[in-house]
Amino acid sequence: MAVREGDGGGHARYTYRLRVSATAGAGLEGEWGRCRWVWNECVARSRKAHAEGEGCGPARLDRMLTRARAVTPWLAAGSCVPQQQIIRDFAASRTKALKGIKDRLPVRRRAGMPRHKRKRETDPTLNYTRRGFRLKDGRLHLAGGIVLTVVWSRPLPAEPSSVRVYRDHWYASFVAPARIEPLPPTGAVIGIDWGVKETATTTSDAHDLPHAQHGQKAKERLSRYDRMMARRRPKKGQPASKGYREAKRWRAKTYAKIARQRQDTARKWAKKVVRDHDAIAVEDFRPRFLARTSMARKAADAAIGATKQVLIEMGRKHARDVRLVHPAHTTMDCGSCGARTKHALPLSERTYICTACGAVCPRDKNSARVMLVRAGLDPAGVEGTRPPGALLREAA
Repeated sequence: MAVREGDGGGHARYTYRLRVSATAGAGLEGEWGRCRWVWNECVARSRKAHAEGEGCGPARLDRMLTRARAVTPWLAAGSCVPQQQIIRDFAASRTKALKGIKDRLPVRRRAGMPRHKRKRETDPTLNYTRRGFRLKDGRLHLAGGIVLTVVWSRPLPAEPSSVRVYRDHWYASFVAPARIEPLPPTGAVIGIDWGVKETATTTSDAHDLPHAQHGQKAKERLSRYDRMMARRRPKKGQPASKGYREAKRWRAKTYAKIARQRQDTARKWAKKVVRDHDAIAVEDFRPRFLARTSMARKAADAAIGATKQVLIEMGRKHARDVRLVHPAHTTMDCGSCGARTKHALPLSERTYICTACGAVCPRDKNSARVMLVRAGLDPAGVEGTRPPGALLREAA
């Protein structure tokens, strides 16, 4: 199935499964071996330049690649396109890491410096620009004579500008201009509040998103793989055993399956919300602070940030009006009269009672109603509500 991911600038990624023959697989592995060598050489030269207080920009690394291809037949036998692109990826990673150090960000928010890619621990990832691939007769032809069969689950909306071929199985991810597919108007609006007990609580009971608990359901299996890795962990300086690598691979495949399950749940729910409503008021919630609370594990399993991003992208794709509302005081304001409580409600208190108008409703439902009011989408209108002002900003 094709998966659409926002890529900014009016473009999107369309991902398709690949059928890879033994010959094509060997070709891809060979290309990745060359690209991995280029990456590791960039890491070594960057560390040396950093120790000597010199710069190591993309231009310098490009000259290194040109000289290396001139004297190394094995490297020159591969296409220069993915090798140049991996230099761009390295430069972007290094710039991001240096920026985090310069800005004195905390370690937990700082990107690490690029490290060596080990042969047995890194899956192949090859990036090709337009001059490095072409589509002919429904097949993907890569530079170097590699031909791949694409499972076209749906057609590409436009001519792609680049493609990424990677192995989690084998996939091809094309970047193409995003296509707007307007849906018929419904005249309905909805407010959405994010939470941990329920991933999304809305003003419509039919569109609430319960906590799927995909990670919790796989907890026993992940714990088993963790124990297997702990028993087989190699001593420092010793190569990993086959059993350790297998347990690590099974653990990674389980995490990848959980991620796909979360994405599938989010996309199905977002499609339903966007199809049934013309305008959507969404809490602009940043769940990062939950990582420092006792709800960290459950919040991570809910994947609030990823679900919100999928909803915004789905709304943009189908030309719906998606509005992001600032989350400040949404649990303290009344969705009926706009009055604000004097004190914040503790998490244990799940019912909101307004002392001004006497309204009583579930806490999360009241917050979802506040989203509608602040976004200016409340169909009935609310008197006495504070003007949204800076609390509202349109989705980019």
